[in-house]
Amino acid sequence: MQTAIMIVVLLVLVVLALFVIPQWRVSRAVRDVIRIFRAQNAVDSKTAQPIEELGLQPRGIMEGMLKGRDYKPHALKSMIDAGIVQVTEDRKLYLSEEKLLTSGLEQGKSAYRYR
Repeated sequence: MQTAIMIVVLLVLVVLALFVIPQWRVSRAVRDVIRIFRAQNAVDSKTAQPIEELGLQPRGIMEGMLKGRDYKPHALKSMIDAGIVQVTEDRKLYLSEEKLLTSGLEQGKSAYRYR
């Protein structure tokens, strides 16, 4: 009986580690990305900034090993796919406040929230 309980507990922990925690970290990263765009005032095509200036480029392999996984690049890609972050012709990025309002991300009830 004790072995069965241990197996169930282990399975619950594995599910948390593989699915729930990463989803929670991505939703936090989305809020961080929004905060970065607003802090840099990259909210329209005239004030758009390159990914390097925003600090949202993916980490290198060594940096990732030393600092751990960064979910902000994944959140940024999801937001670009959803149209919340727009890319200009010269590859600069800006936050579309209109798309953000209609997405429901800030209210926490969006389908894009866990992508």
